[in-house]
Amino acid sequence: MAFQQPLDKWRLYRGPTRIILLLFFCLNVVSGQIRYSIPEEMKKGSLIGNVAQDLGLDLKRLRSGRARIVTGENMQYTELKADKGILVVNERIDREQLCGDVTPCSFSFEMILENPMELHHVTIELMIQDQNDNPPQVLYPVQTGGSLVAEIVPRSADVSYLVTKVVAVDVDSGQNAWLSYKLQKATDRALFEVGLQNGEIRTIRQVTDKDVVKQRLTVIVEDNGQPSRSATVIVNVAVADSFPEVLSEFTDFTHDKEYNDNMTFYLVLALAVVSFLFITCLVVIISVKIYRWRQARFYHSNLPVIPYYPPRYSDTLGTGTLQHVYNYDTCRTTDSRKSDFKFSGPGTQNILIMDPSSGTMQRIQSEKNILDEPDSPLEQFH
Repeated sequence: MAFQQPLDKWRLYRGPTRIILLLFFCLNVVSGQIRYSIPEEMKKGSLIGNVAQDLGLDLKRLRSGRARIVTGENMQYTELKADKGILVVNERIDREQLCGDVTPCSFSFEMILENPMELHHVTIELMIQDQNDNPPQVLYPVQTGGSLVAEIVPRSADVSYLVTKVVAVDVDSGQNAWLSYKLQKATDRALFEVGLQNGEIRTIRQVTDKDVVKQRLTVIVEDNGQPSRSATVIVNVAVADSFPEVLSEFTDFTHDKEYNDNMTFYLVLALAVVSFLFITCLVVIISVKIYRWRQARFYHSNLPVIPYYPPRYSDTLGTGTLQHVYNYDTCRTTDSRKSDFKFSGPGTQNILIMDPSSGTMQRIQSEKNILDEPDSPLEQFH
């Protein structure tokens, strides 16, 4: 009888409300939170954490429970490998792009693991550690390519006179954004110094009339990261009391700079032309050598040579292709001045006969054709 009244009240709940209450009592809702810390710029597929091990679940439970990520604006950065129970990087994470100047940088998302009788609702928070992936950025003095900006220092300036201040920032956070300033080069290092922490350029002695007007300082800005990154800025300083003096000096300085740039251009151009001419001459010489070698090889080849007889030349082989036979006779004595040369016509024969009484040689010309003689060499050839 004591339990009758609560039971009657329970019977009053009907419809959707009763169904929701029944589900609430039947399901065992388990909630939790996991926090991971990773550096930025991790490669895709890098391990973030072992979700199954941190939740105390086995891989079969993850697969049967259809574990998945359901909420979160930045859930595209991560991926849940349910078959392995791990959380990996799905997309490159840039801390500066994700959080800007906000520190610490983190984001969270939800993971759901369900089955008919149990529901796991896990919040995963991801902390992004800063890496020194950005160099310092110089804000002042502005580095311009066309115009020349110079700070003016009067000759009456005393010790610790503030010339200018180098302003730089680093978008990284923590110690990676701590900047230091150093004077790398200067026209007169005994005249200026740079503050290590604030970047202020001051005089370290009194300016004199002997100091040159044009002073050029090179300041290097370094951060405190490991490894450190740096940026370089050039500061032009004019030691003068009047603006016309500064204008004349730095106009000459600009002209000298343009002259040096032109000289560099012309030197590079001359080097290119000389190199081109050298390569061209080399190619020509090699081509001539190859041509001569091929010509010499052609003339010394073992190919048969077909003789060519110009018209009216003697056919010594008796083929009958030439028209006439010409004979050339030469008569010589001991005195070369009395030598005789005779060109005879076709079909003639010259005979020399010695006269015993006078001791001289006499020539007798015969009209007989040598081809008619039976003992002639040409007749025998036929």
